[in-house]
Amino acid sequence: MATTEETAKGRSTREVLTWSRTTIDPTLRAVISDLPAAMQHMIGYHFGWWDERGRPLEGHGGKAIRPALTLLAAEAVGGDPVTAVPAAVAVELVHNFSLLHDDVMDADATRRHRPTTWRVFGNNAAILAGDTLLTLAFGVLGRSTVSVHRLHAAVQDLLGGQSADMAFERRADVALSECRNMATAKTGALLSCSCALGAALGGGGSAQIEHLGRFGEQMGLAFQFVDDLLGIWGDPAVTGKPVYSDLRNRKKSLPVVAALTSGTAAGDELGRLYHREQPFCDSDLIHAAELIDLAGGRAWSRAEADRLLAEALKHLQSAGLSVRPAAELEALARLITQRDH
Repeated sequence: MATTEETAKGRSTREVLTWSRTTIDPTLRAVISDLPAAMQHMIGYHFGWWDERGRPLEGHGGKAIRPALTLLAAEAVGGDPVTAVPAAVAVELVHNFSLLHDDVMDADATRRHRPTTWRVFGNNAAILAGDTLLTLAFGVLGRSTVSVHRLHAAVQDLLGGQSADMAFERRADVALSECRNMATAKTGALLSCSCALGAALGGGGSAQIEHLGRFGEQMGLAFQFVDDLLGIWGDPAVTGKPVYSDLRNRKKSLPVVAALTSGTAAGDELGRLYHREQPFCDSDLIHAAELIDLAGGRAWSRAEADRLLAEALKHLQSAGLSVRPAAELEALARLITQRDH
């Protein structure tokens, strides 16, 4: 890995994410511009390019972490990041497909500090917008059979993870191992694919592609641990998402399942609260969060995120990468596990 002096030569995470967004934005906008006007309008709203009336906006887009990983991975193995732009755009399209559908399935009212797409345009329209982004992702990759197969596998894992996540809401007996597997598929698969695609298109060797894929997978699982913590204890003013949304939907997220299976009095009380038929009121949600904390779900999740980051960085160190992009990949991984939104 890089020395302290060499790491200092890398760009800040803010600069890297700005570079990533600037690099993929022309291709992303060109792909969307070929859609019918109504679909362009809705997807542009979701991406934060304009408001519901089509007036231009600044600063409402996502962090673009996945395309940044793809571009950096290509550069880290000695390639030109420009060669990985189609893959970077593809993973961003897939990610946003999943966000559009997630918001509908979870009935979340806000994302990025404003109404979700389904709230503005309706459920059916938002679902169709998500479907459109998914089909566009594979079109962007073109004739690269290996890339298409890799992305296809990641999407199948993502869908399987999302399906398990929804099924867990109706079950009282979710094991922690099942929850981890769900999170790995739901979140880890696409981050793994983002890194592996970039390495492959950058001309990396098989060992480098494998290590970067594993780096992305471990980082992705850490990402989900942090996301689940923010879904309970995050500040809506910072996250841009509704408070206690996961608890209100009785999601079996990682800290929740850790608490439910803890064998503690707090965990047992949480189980009785979580599995009753009556809807939660605000005081129930506050109490549920307290019980998860008392049962150890919060502390365990934080520790697991830190452990997974360490595992991810071991793979990064073993991949034989160029110093500066490797340092920037490490900085992004640390950002993911220390973020507050």
